[in-house]
Amino acid sequence: KQLSPVGILSPSRADYGLSIRGFPVLGGIDDLEDIVSDFARRGKSISRLVLTPSAMEPESRPESLLMRARRLRLSVSRLPSLEDGDVPRLAAVAVEDLLLRPSAKIDYGRLEALVKGKAVIVTGGGGSIGSEICDRVVAFGAARLLIIENSEPALYAVTESLGAQGNIATIEGRIADIRDRERIHRLMHEFKPDLVFHAAALKHVPILERDWSEAVKTNIFGSINVADAALESGARALVMISPDKAIEPVSILGLTKRFAEMYCQALDHDQADHRSGAQRIRLISVRFGNVLASNGSVVPKFKAQIEAGGPITVTHPDMVRYFMTIREACDLVFPALAHALCSGQTAVSVYVLNMGQPVKIVDLAERMIRLSGLEPGHDIQIVFTGMRPGERLNEILFASEEPMADIGLSGIMAAKPKESPMSAMRIWLTALEEAIAKDDRKTIRAVLQDAVPEFGETAGGREVPSVIRAQPDISQAH
Repeated sequence: KQLSPVGILSPSRADYGLSIRGFPVLGGIDDLEDIVSDFARRGKSISRLVLTPSAMEPESRPESLLMRARRLRLSVSRLPSLEDGDVPRLAAVAVEDLLLRPSAKIDYGRLEALVKGKAVIVTGGGGSIGSEICDRVVAFGAARLLIIENSEPALYAVTESLGAQGNIATIEGRIADIRDRERIHRLMHEFKPDLVFHAAALKHVPILERDWSEAVKTNIFGSINVADAALESGARALVMISPDKAIEPVSILGLTKRFAEMYCQALDHDQADHRSGAQRIRLISVRFGNVLASNGSVVPKFKAQIEAGGPITVTHPDMVRYFMTIREACDLVFPALAHALCSGQTAVSVYVLNMGQPVKIVDLAERMIRLSGLEPGHDIQIVFTGMRPGERLNEILFASEEPMADIGLSGIMAAKPKESPMSAMRIWLTALEEAIAKDDRKTIRAVLQDAVPEFGETAGGREVPSVIRAQPDISQAH
């Protein structure tokens, strides 16, 4: 449908009565209702409001403007920032647009040099984060991409989407579960990747609190399978996507992902001791906060609740989380990898994305209600349901005993968490295998708490007998 602009609304009174590129400045933002009514009286109905990037800034109160536009039955679109290099076309306004802060400047030329012509594997490539990484990989000119995914519908969707873009990369998708050690090793041996991005994981906190063994099988042993296979296939680097919940964990999700980080740290340390130069694989973890609109996140959940007429359910009025868009988070994975591959940067194995200011979940809910043209508490109610097992009110980006380091990269910091030697990891893993075989939750907890002692300290101080402490105190070994 052809759109015909009729005028401009400006926040500056100095612009009133002027013309900008042939279009009159009709008034200010607060005049929206009067201007729409005036055009309607003249038989010229206005159907769409287009927001420029400046109108999306917090000081412009975009939620209020969106609510007013929806009440006037106006469609609302936004223009991208030309500085971002986006194609200047109209796009729908999403809640994540209202939470954006100034994004880190990315040297895309350097990232293209990192990926161009390479063979790349992405595990969990059909998920929200994995599929975005796949998109970046082909955009940066990878020669070959292998997507490993255990969900057939997700694998079909991502391969079809990438194939429709006409990319030059050879794209292949394979059904596989990272728990299947032999299959993962065989796929990587045949493909011979240069780079591996490990995004496959079980991630839903309340579900994993009920099924500890399943969390350990995928998030720990699955990650070990991927890391070992990447090493044996001759890959140059492995990047494991990790959540902020791995820091001083209080949930089995955070605990299993922290253990997987520790294994990658130990393997990376071993490589530094025994290999050098082109023969050495780098194994790093990149920690995300919550990713807006990812599968299972609060944004799609809140959208569905609003569409159903409410209520929106929030666990606690003081619940706070860090948020990023999928695009911004995945963009920053690649500079972290480039940093890790630079000579002299071997000390960093855990990177943390700068998540900006935390957001209260109840504020996010209210913003989404207003984005829908409704009023919180009047049109849509917000109901507090209580915290769930494994949750905490405030997520953190660094542990209290985990030094933070500035590495000179915009949007990325380095963490230096405690390390344990591979000999200690092997003992814990043997104990975990035995506990999983019996589905022995008590022993699983004891082993993991011995490996990650801050779990007990931050999870209410519940004392659990250790099954490992009969050995030397390996949890403090370095």
